[in-house]
Amino acid sequence: MHKTLTFSDHLQLIEERSTAFRAAVAAAPSLDVPVVTSDPHAFPERTLFDLVRHVGMARRKSAAIVAAGPADAPPEKSAWDDGTGAPREREALLTWWTESIELLTSTLREAGPDRGCWTWWGDSPSPQTSGAWARRQVPEIAVYTYDAQLTVGAPQPLPDEVALDGFDDCQFTLCATTVAWPHQPAVVDYHATEGRAWRLRLSRDGARVARLGEPGVGEEPEKADASARGTASDLVLMFYGRIPLDSLKLEGDRRIFDQLIAWDPSV
Repeated sequence: MHKTLTFSDHLQLIEERSTAFRAAVAAAPSLDVPVVTSDPHAFPERTLFDLVRHVGMARRKSAAIVAAGPADAPPEKSAWDDGTGAPREREALLTWWTESIELLTSTLREAGPDRGCWTWWGDSPSPQTSGAWARRQVPEIAVYTYDAQLTVGAPQPLPDEVALDGFDDCQFTLCATTVAWPHQPAVVDYHATEGRAWRLRLSRDGARVARLGEPGVGEEPEKADASARGTASDLVLMFYGRIPLDSLKLEGDRRIFDQLIAWDPSV
Protein backbone atom coordinates (compact mmCIF):
# COMPACT_ATOMS: atom_id res chain seq x y z
CA MET A 1 0.00 0.00 0.00
CA HIS A 2 1.43 3.38 -1.00
CA LYS A 3 2.21 5.73 1.86
CA THR A 4 0.49 9.11 1.69
CA LEU A 5 3.10 11.69 2.60
CA THR A 6 2.26 14.23 5.28
CA PHE A 7 3.19 17.88 5.66
CA SER A 8 6.01 16.83 7.99
CA ASP A 9 7.23 14.32 5.40
CA HIS A 10 7.38 17.05 2.77
CA LEU A 11 9.38 19.33 5.07
CA GLN A 12 11.83 16.51 5.76
CA LEU A 13 12.20 15.75 2.04
CA ILE A 14 12.79 19.43 1.26
CA GLU A 15 15.71 19.35 3.69
CA GLU A 16 17.04 16.02 2.40
CA ARG A 17 17.01 17.03 -1.25
CA SER A 18 18.43 20.44 -0.39
CA THR A 19 21.32 18.76 1.42
CA ALA A 20 21.98 16.60 -1.65
CA PHE A 21 21.87 19.72 -3.84
CA ARG A 22 24.38 21.45 -1.58
CA ALA A 23 26.70 18.42 -1.69
CA ALA A 24 26.69 18.41 -5.48
CA VAL A 25 27.51 22.11 -5.64
CA ALA A 26 30.29 21.67 -3.07
CA ALA A 27 31.81 18.86 -5.19
CA ALA A 28 31.88 20.83 -8.45
CA PRO A 29 35.29 21.84 -9.82
CA SER A 30 33.98 25.35 -10.42
CA LEU A 31 30.79 27.37 -10.11
CA ASP A 32 31.22 28.37 -13.74
CA VAL A 33 30.68 24.91 -15.21
CA PRO A 34 27.61 24.83 -17.50
CA VAL A 35 24.49 23.02 -16.30
CA VAL A 36 23.81 20.66 -19.17
CA THR A 37 20.15 20.01 -18.36
CA SER A 38 19.07 23.63 -18.03
CA ASP A 39 16.04 24.63 -20.06
CA PRO A 40 17.63 25.84 -23.33
CA HIS A 41 14.81 28.33 -23.89
CA ALA A 42 14.66 29.97 -20.46
CA PHE A 43 18.34 29.63 -19.52
CA PRO A 44 20.47 29.29 -22.67
CA GLU A 45 23.83 29.76 -20.90
CA ARG A 46 23.22 28.86 -17.25
CA THR A 47 26.18 27.96 -15.05
CA LEU A 48 26.14 26.12 -11.75
CA PHE A 49 26.27 29.48 -9.94
CA ASP A 50 23.24 30.64 -11.94
CA LEU A 51 21.43 27.44 -10.99
CA VAL A 52 22.05 27.90 -7.26
CA ARG A 53 20.97 31.54 -7.46
CA HIS A 54 17.83 30.68 -9.43
CA VAL A 55 16.73 27.82 -7.16
CA GLY A 56 17.57 29.69 -3.96
CA MET A 57 15.68 32.81 -5.02
CA ALA A 58 12.68 30.66 -5.94
CA ARG A 59 12.68 29.14 -2.42
CA ARG A 60 12.78 32.65 -0.92
CA LYS A 61 9.89 33.70 -3.12
CA SER A 62 7.90 30.62 -2.08
CA ALA A 63 8.54 31.48 1.57
CA ALA A 64 7.30 35.04 1.01
CA ILE A 65 4.12 33.76 -0.65
CA VAL A 66 3.38 31.44 2.26
CA ALA A 67 4.18 34.15 4.81
CA ALA A 68 1.77 36.56 3.09
CA GLY A 69 -1.18 34.21 3.58
CA PRO A 70 -4.41 34.52 1.56
CA ALA A 71 -3.95 36.92 -1.36
CA ASP A 72 -5.09 37.56 -4.92
CA ALA A 73 -1.53 37.97 -6.17
CA PRO A 74 2.01 37.13 -5.08
CA PRO A 75 3.82 39.68 -2.89
CA GLU A 76 6.06 42.36 -4.37
CA LYS A 77 9.59 41.25 -5.25
CA SER A 78 10.96 43.30 -2.35
CA ALA A 79 9.34 40.78 0.01
CA TRP A 80 11.80 38.07 -1.03
CA ASP A 81 14.68 39.85 -2.81
CA ASP A 82 16.53 42.64 -1.02
CA GLY A 83 18.64 43.32 -4.09
CA THR A 84 21.92 41.95 -2.73
CA GLY A 85 21.66 38.73 -4.73
CA ALA A 86 23.59 35.53 -4.17
CA PRO A 87 27.30 35.77 -3.27
CA ARG A 88 29.87 34.59 -5.81
CA GLU A 89 32.33 32.93 -3.45
CA ARG A 90 31.54 29.24 -3.02
CA GLU A 91 31.38 28.95 0.79
CA ALA A 92 29.34 32.13 1.05
CA LEU A 93 27.04 30.85 -1.69
CA LEU A 94 26.53 27.54 0.11
CA THR A 95 25.72 29.43 3.31
CA TRP A 96 23.25 31.58 1.37
CA TRP A 97 21.67 28.41 -0.05
CA THR A 98 21.30 26.88 3.42
CA GLU A 99 19.74 30.11 4.69
CA SER A 100 17.29 30.08 1.77
CA ILE A 101 16.10 26.57 2.67
CA GLU A 102 15.93 27.37 6.38
CA LEU A 103 13.79 30.42 5.59
CA LEU A 104 11.45 28.26 3.51
CA THR A 105 11.10 25.43 6.01
CA SER A 106 10.73 27.70 9.04
CA THR A 107 8.05 29.73 7.24
CA LEU A 108 6.19 26.55 6.31
CA ARG A 109 6.40 25.18 9.86
CA GLU A 110 5.06 28.42 11.29
CA ALA A 111 2.20 28.44 8.76
CA GLY A 112 1.24 24.79 9.19
CA PRO A 113 -0.34 22.82 6.32
CA ASP A 114 -3.69 24.63 6.10
CA ARG A 115 -2.90 28.33 5.71
CA GLY A 116 -4.53 29.79 2.60
CA CYS A 117 -2.03 31.20 0.09
CA TRP A 118 -1.92 32.63 -3.37
CA THR A 119 -1.04 29.96 -5.94
CA TRP A 120 -0.66 29.83 -9.69
CA TRP A 121 -2.54 26.51 -9.93
CA GLY A 122 -6.00 27.81 -9.09
CA ASP A 123 -7.82 25.77 -11.74
CA SER A 124 -6.30 22.45 -10.60
CA PRO A 125 -7.63 20.10 -7.88
CA SER A 126 -4.66 20.90 -5.65
CA PRO A 127 -5.52 23.16 -2.70
CA GLN A 128 -4.36 26.75 -2.43
CA THR A 129 -2.57 26.21 0.86
CA SER A 130 0.82 26.24 2.51
CA GLY A 131 0.68 22.44 2.55
CA ALA A 132 0.38 22.36 -1.22
CA TRP A 133 3.31 24.77 -1.48
CA ALA A 134 5.38 22.43 0.69
CA ARG A 135 4.52 19.47 -1.50
CA ARG A 136 5.34 21.40 -4.67
CA GLN A 137 8.82 22.21 -3.41
CA VAL A 138 9.91 18.58 -3.21
CA PRO A 139 9.94 17.54 -6.90
CA GLU A 140 11.24 20.97 -7.93
CA ILE A 141 14.26 20.79 -5.61
CA ALA A 142 14.74 17.10 -6.46
CA VAL A 143 14.94 17.78 -10.20
CA TYR A 144 17.35 20.68 -9.69
CA THR A 145 19.42 18.38 -7.49
CA TYR A 146 19.56 15.94 -10.39
CA ASP A 147 20.77 18.82 -12.59
CA ALA A 148 23.54 19.68 -10.13
CA GLN A 149 24.56 16.02 -9.77
CA LEU A 150 24.65 15.55 -13.53
CA THR A 151 26.77 18.65 -13.84
CA VAL A 152 29.43 17.14 -11.56
CA GLY A 153 29.16 13.75 -13.29
CA ALA A 154 27.32 11.86 -10.54
CA PRO A 155 23.59 11.84 -11.36
CA GLN A 156 21.39 9.80 -9.05
CA PRO A 157 17.77 8.68 -9.59
CA LEU A 158 15.21 10.53 -7.52
CA PRO A 159 14.43 8.60 -4.31
CA ASP A 160 11.30 6.46 -4.70
CA GLU A 161 9.07 8.33 -2.26
CA VAL A 162 10.14 11.69 -3.72
CA ALA A 163 9.44 10.53 -7.26
CA LEU A 164 6.13 8.77 -6.58
CA ASP A 165 4.67 11.64 -4.60
CA GLY A 166 6.25 14.13 -6.98
CA PHE A 167 4.75 12.63 -10.12
CA ASP A 168 1.36 12.46 -8.41
CA ASP A 169 1.70 16.17 -7.61
CA CYS A 170 2.79 16.93 -11.17
CA GLN A 171 -0.35 15.29 -12.52
CA PHE A 172 -2.83 16.88 -10.12
CA THR A 173 -1.20 20.29 -9.84
CA LEU A 174 0.50 20.88 -13.20
CA CYS A 175 -1.54 18.76 -15.63
CA ALA A 176 -5.10 18.91 -14.35
CA THR A 177 -6.84 21.98 -15.72
CA THR A 178 -10.18 23.29 -16.94
CA VAL A 179 -8.54 24.73 -20.07
CA ALA A 180 -9.85 22.93 -23.16
CA TRP A 181 -7.58 20.32 -24.73
CA PRO A 182 -7.03 21.60 -28.32
CA HIS A 183 -6.78 18.17 -29.97
CA GLN A 184 -8.88 15.06 -30.32
CA PRO A 185 -10.06 13.67 -26.95
CA ALA A 186 -7.62 11.14 -25.56
CA VAL A 187 -6.90 8.96 -22.55
CA VAL A 188 -3.30 8.64 -21.38
CA ASP A 189 -2.01 6.27 -18.71
CA TYR A 190 1.25 6.46 -16.79
CA HIS A 191 2.59 3.39 -15.00
CA ALA A 192 5.39 3.53 -12.44
CA THR A 193 7.26 0.25 -12.07
CA GLU A 194 7.02 0.73 -8.29
CA GLY A 195 3.32 -0.11 -8.55
CA ARG A 196 1.39 3.12 -9.00
CA ALA A 197 -0.47 4.40 -12.07
CA TRP A 198 -2.36 7.48 -13.22
CA ARG A 199 -4.94 8.19 -15.93
CA LEU A 200 -5.09 11.55 -17.70
CA ARG A 201 -8.30 12.20 -19.60
CA LEU A 202 -8.04 14.98 -22.20
CA SER A 203 -11.10 16.66 -23.73
CA ARG A 204 -12.80 19.98 -24.35
CA ASP A 205 -13.50 20.04 -20.62
CA GLY A 206 -9.77 20.17 -19.93
CA ALA A 207 -7.48 17.59 -18.36
CA ARG A 208 -8.78 15.36 -15.56
CA VAL A 209 -6.53 13.07 -13.54
CA ALA A 210 -7.34 9.90 -11.60
CA ARG A 211 -5.19 7.38 -9.79
CA LEU A 212 -5.63 3.97 -11.37
CA GLY A 213 -6.55 1.37 -8.81
CA GLU A 214 -8.78 3.68 -6.78
CA PRO A 215 -12.42 2.58 -6.41
CA GLY A 216 -14.30 2.98 -9.66
CA VAL A 217 -11.21 3.95 -11.66
CA GLY A 218 -9.39 0.69 -12.21
CA GLU A 219 -12.65 -0.99 -13.15
CA GLU A 220 -13.15 1.14 -16.26
CA PRO A 221 -13.18 -1.01 -19.41
CA GLU A 222 -11.85 1.86 -21.51
CA LYS A 223 -8.39 1.31 -22.93
CA ALA A 224 -5.89 4.16 -22.98
CA ASP A 225 -5.02 5.74 -26.33
CA ALA A 226 -1.41 5.99 -25.17
CA SER A 227 0.59 4.85 -22.17
CA ALA A 228 4.06 5.27 -20.74
CA ARG A 229 5.83 3.00 -18.28
CA GLY A 230 9.02 3.52 -16.32
CA THR A 231 10.41 4.10 -12.87
CA ALA A 232 8.81 6.93 -10.94
CA SER A 233 12.12 8.77 -11.15
CA ASP A 234 12.16 8.48 -14.93
CA LEU A 235 8.53 9.62 -15.14
CA VAL A 236 9.37 12.78 -13.20
CA LEU A 237 12.59 13.44 -15.11
CA MET A 238 10.77 12.97 -18.40
CA PHE A 239 7.98 15.28 -17.25
CA TYR A 240 10.52 18.02 -16.50
CA GLY A 241 12.37 17.44 -19.77
CA ARG A 242 15.53 16.05 -18.19
CA ILE A 243 15.43 12.76 -20.09
CA PRO A 244 13.81 12.01 -23.47
CA LEU A 245 10.34 10.53 -23.81
CA ASP A 246 11.88 7.46 -25.43
CA SER A 247 13.51 6.61 -22.10
CA LEU A 248 10.11 5.22 -21.15
CA LYS A 249 8.29 2.22 -22.58
CA LEU A 250 5.58 3.70 -24.80
CA GLU A 251 2.45 2.09 -26.18
CA GLY A 252 -0.32 3.47 -28.34
CA ASP A 253 -0.33 6.78 -30.18
CA ARG A 254 2.96 8.56 -29.49
CA ARG A 255 1.64 11.77 -31.09
CA ILE A 256 -0.48 12.37 -27.99
CA PHE A 257 2.65 12.61 -25.86
CA ASP A 258 4.18 15.03 -28.35
CA GLN A 259 1.00 17.12 -28.18
CA LEU A 260 1.09 17.06 -24.38
CA ILE A 261 4.72 18.20 -24.30
CA ALA A 262 3.93 21.08 -26.67
CA TRP A 263 0.70 22.10 -24.91
CA ASP A 264 0.73 25.18 -22.68
CA PRO A 265 -2.74 25.71 -21.15
CA SER A 266 -1.72 29.16 -19.88
CA VAL A 267 -1.49 30.54 -23.43
